[in-house]
Amino acid sequence: MLSKKKMNRINELAKKSKESGLTDSEAKEQTKLRKEYLETFRQSMKGTIENTRIFDTDGNEVTPKKIKDIQNKRKMH
Repeated sequence: MLSKKKMNRINELAKKSKESGLTDSEAKEQTKLRKEYLETFRQSMKGTIENTRIFDTDGNEVTPKKIKDIQNKRKMH
């Protein structure tokens, strides 16, 4: 998760971009911060998916094999 300071800066730059535009250095900073945000988001989402178990209405686990393999590999390490 990104720090609150970085999240606030992303929002400040987005607002400024809409209102008056960004300087070249601000645009580069915004791109860098957005990239960092997306990487963090993707890692978090991957972790969530890889730690999820799925059950049908009868209570049988129906987690996809690919996810089960990842979970089993983690247990071994």
